[in-house]
Amino acid sequence: MQKLLKSKRIKAFATIGVLATAVLSAPQARADNVTDAMIGAYTSSGLLEQNRALLRAADEGVAATVARLRPVITATLAIARDYNRTGFGTGGARSSHSTGASLRLGMEWLLFDNGATQLDQAAAQETVLATRQTLLDVEQQVLFAAVQAYVNVLTQQDIVALRQNNLRLLQEELRAANDRFEVGEVTRTDVALAESRVAEARANLTDARGALLTARATYEEVVGRAPGAVASYPPLPRRAASLSDAQALALRSHPSLRAQQHSVRAAQLTADSSLRDMGPNVKFTASATHSEVHSSDSNADNFDLGLSLNQTLYAGGALAAARRADLARLDAERGALISIQRSISSSAASAYTAFETAAASLVSSNQRVRAAQVAFDGIREEATLGSRTTLDVLQAEQELLDAQTARLSARANQALAAYQLLQAQGLLTAENLNLAVERYDPELYHNQVRSAPAFVTKRGQDLDRVLKALRKN
Repeated sequence: MQKLLKSKRIKAFATIGVLATAVLSAPQARADNVTDAMIGAYTSSGLLEQNRALLRAADEGVAATVARLRPVITATLAIARDYNRTGFGTGGARSSHSTGASLRLGMEWLLFDNGATQLDQAAAQETVLATRQTLLDVEQQVLFAAVQAYVNVLTQQDIVALRQNNLRLLQEELRAANDRFEVGEVTRTDVALAESRVAEARANLTDARGALLTARATYEEVVGRAPGAVASYPPLPRRAASLSDAQALALRSHPSLRAQQHSVRAAQLTADSSLRDMGPNVKFTASATHSEVHSSDSNADNFDLGLSLNQTLYAGGALAAARRADLARLDAERGALISIQRSISSSAASAYTAFETAAASLVSSNQRVRAAQVAFDGIREEATLGSRTTLDVLQAEQELLDAQTARLSARANQALAAYQLLQAQGLLTAENLNLAVERYDPELYHNQVRSAPAFVTKRGQDLDRVLKALRKN
């Protein structure tokens, strides 16, 4: 009987080793990779569509300022009926009525406004450039969210596999403990310890499966579809050679900093425009009116041409208040620029340090796994000789699985830190990553609208069709 139990114990330990090795080395058939996740996020993101629409609205701001220096033509049609009654005394009452109509065509053309409109147009163009950079920053956020979702699904899948293996191993040991208890080799306490470990492993597996479901739901939210079987940890992008290089690159290329620089210039131009608004403006006016009175079959035609010079002499302080408000907004934008510069420099430093820390942690985790594997193999061999207990083997196996789990976390942290550094430097874009997607070109719409086409023109009608197609998509 003792030989039989020893044989069973040897088989149980052998099974533990085989299963642990299988989890470590078994290849997994997977389809998705991190590039697929980023492509899906880029092509389906509602946040990107929202900010592209905001950019088109900013483009229309340029068109609106261009239109201010063009003539405004209006048409007015008026119809009136007059009714008169006289003679309410003894002579009897008399009444009369007449119907008249008039058609007026008018034109007003701003010829000169002291340069305010040109400055507003330049400010609108700077706003467009700032909005483009904001769109790039949003693109970075979307792509990084895809990387996060992908890595999280992959990590949680591997953790579930480790937890499943852990449960199987502990169930094997519980059966062996029960067999030994039946023959009096171990006490009830040993069996209870094994049962406790099995219950803990089952709870951990349930938690891991829940975390995987959450990760898959997040992936679907970010990428726009449910994940397939993810392929592998993403390749690490190239990084700056030093911390100072990373910060310098971030300050040169980060889109949020560029956006704020354009916002400062837009605020400066707007402040200059408010000063010009205090000056005179010159307008040309013209009108043609045709009127008819049907009761007398009379009609008249009038033509007017005029040139006016307008200068506000006093507006109750409104113009001065507007000027001061624009200067205050300029100061606010400059203050925001300083804050963003510091924030970007700090973010680049944090991302670079996080990558270095994650890389060192991964090296330590690999060493821990190797040491835990050696310890597990040794204790398992000693157990076959009777010099180690079941609890010793369980603890060694648990240490190995804990080390493997820590290595998964370290590998995930390194991958995320690498892409976070790329984002901090302003390089996590579809163009820089050369993603196989149809990239959004902000120049196309801007070039269509910068001349402010009206609905009645061919370009305006073409533009209207483009907008309808965009809204449909």
